[in-house]
Amino acid sequence: MEKKDIANWFQNLQKEICQGLEKVDGLGRFIEDIWKRPGGGGGKTRTIVNGAAIEKGGVNFSEVYGKTPQKLLDTLELVNTNFYATGVSIVLHPSSPMVPIIHMNVRYFEMSPSSSDNSGTWWFGGGIDLTPHYIDLEDARFFHQELKNVCDQHHPSYYNEFKKWADDYFYLKHREETRGVGGIFFDRLANNHEFTKETRWGFIQDLGLAFLPIYSHLILNNRNKSFGDRQKNWQLIRRGRYAEFNLIWDKGTKFGLDTGGRTESILMSLPPQAEWHYNHQPEAGTPEYQTQDGLRKNINWIDGTSV
Repeated sequence: MEKKDIANWFQNLQKEICQGLEKVDGLGRFIEDIWKRPGGGGGKTRTIVNGAAIEKGGVNFSEVYGKTPQKLLDTLELVNTNFYATGVSIVLHPSSPMVPIIHMNVRYFEMSPSSSDNSGTWWFGGGIDLTPHYIDLEDARFFHQELKNVCDQHHPSYYNEFKKWADDYFYLKHREETRGVGGIFFDRLANNHEFTKETRWGFIQDLGLAFLPIYSHLILNNRNKSFGDRQKNWQLIRRGRYAEFNLIWDKGTKFGLDTGGRTESILMSLPPQAEWHYNHQPEAGTPEYQTQDGLRKNINWIDGTSV
């Protein structure tokens, strides 16, 4: 399995997800923007706006390579070498506040050998998480059960390990709240005594293929629920929190900018509109308050208990 095989599979995944989302949305169509990265590589950014269900979204494919930026070398504690990275990144902001925001990223990273041992370095990373404007326990249970099903096919430890990782990663430290109901997150999945490159890759593929049926279900389950100005205003506030995370804490945003990635493609994750209200506190007993109260780590969404 060569890196080009991985990149080709990611390109096909982007195509299949875009086609499937267009079918579920029923109105919106993706437009494609092909870009080149100074220094090596490029990608395809596909965006959708003003659909029947999706107000703004992007499904990005990238394949970039070249001399490793010094910031990244310092972070990884490596000497001068070249890098290669490819993957698919998705963020979808729905029109209805009753439909959740979703994010997925699946990626492969490789460093060329930096010493005489000719070993090089490679790993897989990624994750998927759900950010409802209003927490629906059935949707949260469905989402996490589907992720657990994928994880359990590959290793019994994956779901619990990656679920905790997501709780810790998708967390707004300055707000002391999670971005949503979490999901799974992982990084630097390499080979060891238990896993090979092929088994790691099989997990990444299955997770990528799970995205479309999961989000299609969530759209269809919620798109026809009624809402008014109150719900739309709350949606804008929750989008503001989403923007805060992506601009302050998201490592993918930082990696893309540090490696000379395309700014428009990197920042496609931001919502079309958002609001910030000074010291906003939801009224006790309201659905908004219940959602705010649910933005905590260590909730077992499958059986509804705290752990």
